[in-house]
Amino acid sequence: MARSEPRKATLTEAFITFAILIVVMAVGIIRFEVDPHIPMFCGVIAAAVMGLFIGYKWEALERAMIKGITQALQSVIILAIIGVLIGVWMVSGVVPSMIHYGLNILSPKIFLPAALLICSITSLATGTSWGTAGTMGVALIGIAHGLGIPLEIAAGAIISGAYFGDKMSPLSDTTNLAPAMAGTDVFTHVKFMMPSTAIAYAVSLAVFGIVGSRYGSSGASLESVKLIQDGILAQFKVSPLLLIPPIIVIAAIARKMPAIPGITLGILSAAVMAPLFQQATLGDLFACAFDGYVSDTGTAVIDELLTKGGLMGMMFSISLTIIAMMFGGIVEETGQLEVIVNKIMGAFRSAAGLVFATELTCIFSNMTMPEQYISVVIPGRMYAKTYQEKGIHPKTLSNALEGAGTVTSALIPWNTCGVFLTAALGVATAQYWKWCVFNLSMPLVVLAMAFMGKGIAYMTEEERQTLAEMGRV
Repeated sequence: MARSEPRKATLTEAFITFAILIVVMAVGIIRFEVDPHIPMFCGVIAAAVMGLFIGYKWEALERAMIKGITQALQSVIILAIIGVLIGVWMVSGVVPSMIHYGLNILSPKIFLPAALLICSITSLATGTSWGTAGTMGVALIGIAHGLGIPLEIAAGAIISGAYFGDKMSPLSDTTNLAPAMAGTDVFTHVKFMMPSTAIAYAVSLAVFGIVGSRYGSSGASLESVKLIQDGILAQFKVSPLLLIPPIIVIAAIARKMPAIPGITLGILSAAVMAPLFQQATLGDLFACAFDGYVSDTGTAVIDELLTKGGLMGMMFSISLTIIAMMFGGIVEETGQLEVIVNKIMGAFRSAAGLVFATELTCIFSNMTMPEQYISVVIPGRMYAKTYQEKGIHPKTLSNALEGAGTVTSALIPWNTCGVFLTAALGVATAQYWKWCVFNLSMPLVVLAMAFMGKGIAYMTEEERQTLAEMGRV
């Protein structure tokens, strides 16, 4: 089954492997609506078979898979700890307090920018664009209908806010996946994204402020928002003091504390507050840290918003990361990744051109393998080595992955994100996409900053040595 002298894959052989992955992904996700894990594993099988065909022994392929997984172990640990963090923050009332105070921003006269801000805060607090759109977004769409605001514009504001948090929250899966694929840590990644994200967000706020000034009425009904606030107050004691744990985590990011101890501080500070504010027992903390918090009010919108977190809740992302890194390890070892990247890079010589190629690949992934996670994972593995060989800091790659992969998934009707948002908000992707100002402007801002030299960071010799010691260069 294996030749004595293995060789690197040709472009045609690499294309066959990736074509199989794309087809299986598309059929599995679009036709059968399955999660991406097993289609991704089929891609692993295709890559391994191609590796055997070109002469690699199974033992070498197995070592390549293990090496790929090893490179993501730090991020797997962080994902697991963040699952614990969300569960503890829920039971202690930290996340409910953030949502409650966020809802107080709502004013009918400035509905669109308020919707953007509310969804931003909710998504930052929960780390999920889907959860934000499926709960807070549904309530806001109802209010928009009563205000007479076009639903496609309201949906654009909701989605823009939801994806701002999905992109920037340390609790978000994609915010952790992107640095894991690129070869950096989540705190470095978030800090580097801030300038470009702030510009795109400011543009969004300005557009929705101008457009929203033509709509709105002070007599609007806010029953849906009051329902959520009452539901939160029925289960939790809300207090500004419960905002201390997020402040601690933000301070840890600012002081460049490593991710694991920084997140752990957030867990411990919330755990101390849980019995003081919510009368939670140690058993409640352990249970929610493992399985997440479960809301059982009988009101769907409240229960969907507040049921989340836990170590087991992160197993979806952790298992997908492991399988994707198995695929990445094989295609990297056998040269299947290298030959494709070299072909693409033939047209893009500069650092800014590399960012452009990354963004195009992310968007192409969202269109052909229509799953948000894959648009971060596959391009991340494709380009990580090229960035490092050129001395470009991995945070430049992770920024491009989030700037194009995470946000554009909502703009494609057949992508899982586009399908979900259409179903949740009742507005077709073809109608709302042009109003997703943040999602549309984010890739352009990242690219413009790259060509101006502002969005490119280079590694120091010490950083190169550290990556080499970790086996990432």
